[in-house]
Amino acid sequence: MYKLKENKSDLQPREKASEYGIKNLSDKELISILLGSGTQKNPVDKLASQILLLIDKTNGEATREELKKINGVGDAKAALIGAAMEFSRRRLTPGIRKISYPTDILPAVRHYVTRPQEYFIVISLNGAHEIIKTRVVSIGILNRTLIHPREVFADALKERAASLIITHNHPSGNLSPSPEDREVTNRLVDSGELLGIKILDHIIFSDRDYFSFTENDLL
Repeated sequence: MYKLKENKSDLQPREKASEYGIKNLSDKELISILLGSGTQKNPVDKLASQILLLIDKTNGEATREELKKINGVGDAKAALIGAAMEFSRRRLTPGIRKISYPTDILPAVRHYVTRPQEYFIVISLNGAHEIIKTRVVSIGILNRTLIHPREVFADALKERAASLIITHNHPSGNLSPSPEDREVTNRLVDSGELLGIKILDHIIFSDRDYFSFTENDLL
């Protein structure tokens, strides 16, 4: 499902888009195309990585002021990135995407497979199992210190979510859950039961496959 075409490192994003199609570009490559160029001190590839990290950390809500703090981003580039994010919000309606099976959420997170770090992502659902919001909670190796229940459930409570699906990527490609993965999952399941918000599944994914705690009777 997630297998990407072979990466051609010698191709620039626009050339790669022409050769393989825009859908086969990573998020960083898409941002590079939007930017067009960087600066002498901050080339476009590095600039795109910095912008992408900011977008991930702010769950797509990066402000113009936050963007302009990045070396090489002025008024024009900040406006361009802001316009692209707003256009995406207006055109995409993830809230009406109904989840019949926990793995139906995979298309909503597949673009994170190119991230070099682990991203812990929470997807909140309403009573009809429609996606309310997809958000990045933590970036880095999964452990109970980084993944605190209050970070996972705070927004879900405000949104009156009925359930959550938690998921994270394994950049190494090894989908076997670690002891930390299991510990974090059990802790969040217990917290969800107290708050009345059920954890439907914890899904670990890579660019080639996924591992579902529910499907493997671990939840």
